[in-house]
Amino acid sequence: MGTPQQEQHARAREQHAHAPTHAHAHPRRGDTRGRIQQVALELFAEQGYEKTSLREIAERLDVTKAALYYHFKTKEDIITSIAEDLTTPVEDLVAWAEGQPRTLVTKQELLRRYSDILWKSTNFFRFVQENQATVRDLNIGERMKGNLSALGNLLKDPGAPLPAQVRSVTALFSMHAGMFVMQNVEGDPEEKRAAILEVALDLVAQAETGSTLTS
Repeated sequence: MGTPQQEQHARAREQHAHAPTHAHAHPRRGDTRGRIQQVALELFAEQGYEKTSLREIAERLDVTKAALYYHFKTKEDIITSIAEDLTTPVEDLVAWAEGQPRTLVTKQELLRRYSDILWKSTNFFRFVQENQATVRDLNIGERMKGNLSALGNLLKDPGAPLPAQVRSVTALFSMHAGMFVMQNVEGDPEEKRAAILEVALDLVAQAETGSTLTS
């Protein structure tokens, strides 16, 4: 028998091992729809959303504009489709967490699963960060905001002291901030992801227990 903290870690690892996968959150490279989404995000990052045309996306893909139209009629359709692909696994995560006991183990597992979703959608979150006005105009921002609010509420306890509530919500947003900060830092992507997740796990642990439980 290990310590209570070790037993918590073991349960969390077992939960994580059986976590459902969300292939739709990260389209296969061979999928035409997924390729269009990927190339569009690349061009938006290179030259800006407003300055990128459907013709340029088709040229980068080496397809005709008519072939592109078969899947998407506008740039807005492309971004909206990516947002839909992302929000589904996040909403699944919210539903899963709502059915779990509100324990530290559950909260840390929620962060681990959210980390998986984030890092499968790095380019889209970068687009959101750099094109916030566009995101608001396309009406995809409200749904994303609602999902983040739901995740934050699942991490914090309303009756906890205010510093603890701040730490809980900060744990979630530190993952977003860390992802953007670390994109320009040299190093192995998985090591950077692990470092960001460690900080988030530590924050939510401090909020609940005052410890620095991170593994």
